[in-house]
Amino acid sequence: MTTCPPLDLMQSWVAVVEFESVSRAAVHLGVSQAAVSQHVQALEEFIGISLLDRTFRPARPTPAGLRLYDDACRLLEQANQIVVNARNVARAKGTTVRIGCVDSFAATICPQLVKGLSSSSSKITLWSGITPVLDEQMNTRQIDVAITTMGATKRTGISRQRLFSENYFVVLPRRFPRQETEDVGQLAKRLQFIRYSLRSKIGEQIQSYFDGLGVELERSFEFDATDPLLSLVAAGLGWALITPLCLWQSRHHLPDVTVLPLNTLHYGRKIFPPLERTFYMLWRRDELGSIPNDIRNIVSEVAQRQLAPDIARIIGIPEEALFTFPATGPGASSQ
Repeated sequence: MTTCPPLDLMQSWVAVVEFESVSRAAVHLGVSQAAVSQHVQALEEFIGISLLDRTFRPARPTPAGLRLYDDACRLLEQANQIVVNARNVARAKGTTVRIGCVDSFAATICPQLVKGLSSSSSKITLWSGITPVLDEQMNTRQIDVAITTMGATKRTGISRQRLFSENYFVVLPRRFPRQETEDVGQLAKRLQFIRYSLRSKIGEQIQSYFDGLGVELERSFEFDATDPLLSLVAAGLGWALITPLCLWQSRHHLPDVTVLPLNTLHYGRKIFPPLERTFYMLWRRDELGSIPNDIRNIVSEVAQRQLAPDIARIIGIPEEALFTFPATGPGASSQ
């Protein structure tokens, strides 16, 4: 036996409460006043209670009727969303989904991401680049999904979700004679600091980190990409700050470098505090069906189950020190 009243009866009841009149509700619904009255009576018979206090003129909703109104509004909204969701999934499955992501993400996680999405979309195209470029491509609708390190968006109709964060590490030449803890000033005198350029989000973040600590380092080598940066470290020409994905992107250099936690460096008598880079997914609301949720699940699985164990084993850093993930639920926010 069903315990849920028919939706058309609840739709009539919602209209009666909102328009405070059976006749005005009928006009809104485009039906006769008699039809609305019959719906209200049928709903009362179905539930077994009075929804209207007819001792008043005009009749007023009873407390039970007002509670039913609140619940009916939510139920009707969910019912409408069922149709929208089904149409969105059908639309997404028949279209090309354009995903843009930063280079280190593209080189490490995207192969498995594209493979995992192949069953939910007819075609996936992948773009890679630095965060400011991808943000502009999202703004001009050149891509449908952006995976970047840009934490905020003011554009309407865009949903944003944190995927995961990765910690920064110190990377030194393998044969560099290091001490258990290094003063950054003394280290910079013995070995050049190699930095990402300020054109990149990662370079901007590292510079802001140093500025906050009051650390000034000579600007000698700057790169937009990881591979030339890490090649100079591997060749013994300098040291750098880097993340696990960037290391894995250029892992052919790993035999020639040493990776250390940030707290092995100090400035004055203070230990370097943690620094992390966070990846976010941005997409247009109500256009891609279940694909954003699929992306979140695949990325979490690849990073936690595949990349973390492999990277930890090679660089000698515990898995739990590499990445952090949202503690509960998808945590999406729309802006």
